[in-house]
Parts: sequence; C-alpha cells; structure tokens
Amino acid sequence: MNENPTKLFCDAMETGRSAALATVISASGSTPRDAGAKMIVYEDGGFAGTVGGGKLESLVMKDCLASLKEGTGGKFVYDLKPEGIGMICMGKVEVFIEVAVRSLQVLILGAGHVGEAVAAVCSSAGLPTIVADDRSEFANAERFPRSRVLLASPPAAVSQAGTDAKTYVVIVTRGHALDGECLEAALRTEAPYIGMIGSKNKVATIVKAARKKVPKADVSRVYAPVGLDLGGKSPGEIAVSIAAEIIKLRYDRPGGHMRLKEACS
Repeated sequence: MNENPTKLFCDAMETGRSAALATVISASGSTPRDAGAKMIVYEDGGFAGTVGGGKLESLVMKDCLASLKEGTGGKFVYDLKPEGIGMICMGKVEVFIEVAVRSLQVLILGAGHVGEAVAAVCSSAGLPTIVADDRSEFANAERFPRSRVLLASPPAAVSQAGTDAKTYVVIVTRGHALDGECLEAALRTEAPYIGMIGSKNKVATIVKAARKKVPKADVSRVYAPVGLDLGGKSPGEIAVSIAAEIIKLRYDRPGGHMRLKEACS
C-alpha cells in the first residue's frame, strides 16, 4: 500500500477501526530509515508504510500489536547491533507508537435504503460504523462516506469485521434467508446487541430456526423487531429508532421522556 500512514490513522480514528501509528522519532548511526518514517498497524495484523523492513520492522509491528491490546503506546528504543536485536547496522532507532482503540462499533449488515439511513444517523451520533453488502452498487464509499465498507457477503462480514463484545450488529439485508444466516453468524460472536428488522412473524420464525442451529447461543442479545417503538415507517425514522435503541443500551438508560412534568404542566 502506498497510502499515507498518517492519513490512514486519521481514517481509522474516524471509522472506529483500532490501529497503531509507529513513527521513527530518532535515528543515529547506520539505520534503515530516517526520522519521520511511519507505519500503521491494524489489530488484524494488516499494515501500511515502513519503518525499515526486516527484523526492526517485525519488532515494531509486534510492539504495535501489544500496544493495541494494552490500549496504550509510548516510546520504544531498538538497538541495531548484534548484541541488541541481532542486526549489524550498528545504529539506534527510537520509535513512538500512538494507538487509537475503538470503544464500540456498529456493524450494519445490508447496504440498502435502511442500512444507508442507519449508517448516516449512527455516524452523526459519533458511533463508528461498518457497512457490509456483496453488491458493489450499494456497498461503496460514495453512498457511505463516513463508514468502513466491506464488499462481502453479510454473513461472512460478521467475522471479517472483527465482531466482538464491543460490536453492535444491525441486520437489514435484502431477504429473510440472508437475515437468518446473519443472525446465526452474529449469535456465534460476543456481540452484546443483535438487532434485526422484520415483522413479528418473520422474527419468530428466524429466531426459532437460529436456536436450532446455534443451540447454546444467548438469544437475549437479539433485539427484534429492531428499534424503539416510535411509530415511524420511513427508512430515516426506522434508523432513528435503531440508533436510539443502541444509545439507550450503551448507557443503560430507561429511554423515557426527560420532560419535567412539574414545570411543564
């Protein structure tokens, strides 16, 4: 990848993707890269940029991944000598690692009209979003400028997105069968919230089938039909109800009115 690691790091922070940015802040003696060299490392091991390649870069990547796991970075010193890290450059490199660790993410499975509206509302609320669909005419950066987009089958995207205990899943695909596959995949993760759109009859049928295929799954995490009962039927109104439900659960609030009756009656 030839993209700027600093820009990629900013993009990661905006979309809620965990990443570490390693910057060479000092280089003395014979070193493979000068001060200012940068590399970004993602929690899945993906990376872009370089701080010198070889054993040095391997160690920096290892420290980046460890920093992501710990949630904190700092300055790391690498002695490029045989008695140091086993290199013969005879120099010394200081690298500063800064991390961006997401607090939560919203995984939207389905890039149709409702998925587009959910992504827009969640992004406006400061919730990092990932949108997944296998149709390129729907899943693209033009329609989802503030989201990380995965051009993949929605069920497969559950694992590709790194779904974990910090992931809120919203299932709004184009068909009942696909919704069912997504539900089964999500139930196999630690996602605390799995919202699925649909009628009560559809929900009952799909959840019943999922129970049989994932018998040990905790279905109390399933919120279906998805969203708070606000009455709206348009994609935008449905999206507001879904985002409101996610925020309500995130902060463990009752979700009622805050109106001060004594003053407003």
